[in-house]
Amino acid sequence: MVPTWRLRAAFARRLSDMYGTEVPAYTTLLEVAGQVNDEVAGRDPDAERLGSISRVTAERHGAIRVGTEDELRQAAQIFAALGMSPVGFYDLRDGEVGAVPVVSTAFRPTATEELDRNPFRVFTSLLTTSDRRFFDAGLESRLDAFLARRRLFPPELLQLAERAEESEGLPEPEAERFLALAVAAFELSPEPVDRAWYAELERVSAVAADIGGVAATHINHLTPRVLDIDALYRRMGERKIAMIDRIQGPPRWDGPDVLLRQTSFRALAEPRRFREPDGRVTGGSLRVRFGEVEARGIALTRVGRARYDELMTATDRHLAQYPDADRQESARALWHRTFPRTERQLAVEHQAFFTYHPAAGRPRDGHRPPADLAGLLDGGWLTAHPIVYEDFLPRSAAGIFRSNLTGEGTQDADLTGTPFDAHRLSEAIGRPVLDPFALYAAQQERSLRQALFTLRAGAALRALDAGGGPPASPAT
Repeated sequence: MVPTWRLRAAFARRLSDMYGTEVPAYTTLLEVAGQVNDEVAGRDPDAERLGSISRVTAERHGAIRVGTEDELRQAAQIFAALGMSPVGFYDLRDGEVGAVPVVSTAFRPTATEELDRNPFRVFTSLLTTSDRRFFDAGLESRLDAFLARRRLFPPELLQLAERAEESEGLPEPEAERFLALAVAAFELSPEPVDRAWYAELERVSAVAADIGGVAATHINHLTPRVLDIDALYRRMGERKIAMIDRIQGPPRWDGPDVLLRQTSFRALAEPRRFREPDGRVTGGSLRVRFGEVEARGIALTRVGRARYDELMTATDRHLAQYPDADRQESARALWHRTFPRTERQLAVEHQAFFTYHPAAGRPRDGHRPPADLAGLLDGGWLTAHPIVYEDFLPRSAAGIFRSNLTGEGTQDADLTGTPFDAHRLSEAIGRPVLDPFALYAAQQERSLRQALFTLRAGAALRALDAGGGPPASPAT
């Protein structure tokens, strides 16, 4: 048997090899990311604090786009065969700039040991054809009919995926067949694109055209992880590869790295075949696929995330007042004034998630462990290790989508959008969309409870039971 995690690791490798063949600039991105990671690992003793170099090197996330709930359910079945569940709900329809008529989730492993084995993720977007801000009734009807006629995933692939999920793996011959079919399902289709139909959808949104204007889905981008995204951004430019105008997410600063920083090279003009209205097949190109790269930080609690969102809004207000100001410098100044400057502060203020462990070698001094987290950390009873943020930021995702679009698209902001939330997306997928905050909180509480039990810290355990989280610190 080839177990689930090996299927996932093999799929990620093969998908990366395929994408590198189709998009050569992605291979350059991997090369530069590897060089930067090796240099950071060689000079920084804390380089592996947020993941081993072997994990960071193997780490990828991909992105696909589908048009219907049936297609989404089928994609979910393939990812379930790889041990990946839908986590998080992202609504990209309400960006201030551009038109991105999709809602999204991310399929990924959820157990810590599975993430350590291979943390492959696929950010998966669903076209919202019923959203009147983008599609009138006539276009919705024609678009739905077009999508209903296509088949993204062959029945054999779906059958093997069901078997792999049930058996937690596949015998080697079936595993090989499953991987071959799965990778092929995400290759760029050679089928000619109906030029007039694609152009009509592109006037609404380039994303809508990429989903509903073609015969099949494809990997839209693949994303390696890098330990110094600013260095990578500079080096890609030095290699004459056009990058989007900035790095999305938190600014670079001298405090803890949190959440997710992302950037990409711009979508490249790729040769495509087009079917003209008179039936002729002609040559042309489309700018759809790009190469993204990310640097991951510490997962924030809801309190920390709210603080992050406030700072992003404050940065926007500052730039609206001073449009010539540098965005990174403006954000950095705000962060220095108000965001926690240390991991300890993040922990005791309950703004980020950590795993906790009994400190090794603490001398016996006759004292009993205190009941508050600050006392446990400062007294040398506990050590805190940051939990890596495994998910995405809707604002950053939309920013990268928009940076790689060929046009702004159209959106009637006076109309009401189709209601969509995590519950409705769960119904569409046929599987629960998990809450990432709940996953991080459960991981943190398990570690803390075990550590306090080992320390025989009765008062702290009672505080944990009473509060449902880390014991509160007197200062907070």
